[in-house]
Order: sequence, then structure tokens, then C-alpha cells
Amino acid sequence: MASSSARARSLYRLLLRELPQRPLSVPSLVQQRIRNTIATQPHDNSQLELDQAEQYVHYAKAQRMYTTLLERYNPGMEMDEEERVRLTARRVGMDLPDEFVRKHKS
Repeated sequence: MASSSARARSLYRLLLRELPQRPLSVPSLVQQRIRNTIATQPHDNSQLELDQAEQYVHYAKAQRMYTTLLERYNPGMEMDEEERVRLTARRVGMDLPDEFVRKHKS
């Protein structure tokens, strides 16, 4: 029973680490819901519930890593077309002509 409640607390902390950071004085609705669920349930958390929580922690970690890798290896994903063309030209050692830049800015 003690190890079950310790595992539940550990999973709770892991879940909070994977959520976006917020000040402790203003927890998000998800943080409040997780805390209320863990606090209101008796400490005899079933093995199935703990396993599901652990799977969710692994999923949240994988999603965070996926987003990080996507941003790292696709830096032009958030750029507009003009900026992408300018950087592509710079990558191969060229600069865009002045008239191209003036035409698109006006």
C-alpha cells in the first residue's frame, strides 16, 4: 500500500513536469483536475490506474520530444514564403536581388 501511494505521487510529479510551466499560484485546469483526482481517491490505487497514468506520462514525454525534434530539424516550418526563399538563397551563397526585396515589401 505504501509503495502504491508513493508510485501515485511519483506519477503525479512526472505528469506535472510534462505539462506547460505555470506559476504555482495559478494552476491550470488540467493540473487542478489531476491533483483532485489523486487527492480524492483512496490510497489503494489500482494497478491498472497506475499503469494507465504511467502510459500517459510516457506519451506526454514522447509528444514533447517529437515537438522539439520537429522544430529543430524543420526550422522553416514557421516562416513565411519570402523569408524561406531568402534563407534558401543565402544557404547556397547568393543574395536576393534588390528589386525582388523592394517589390515584395511595398
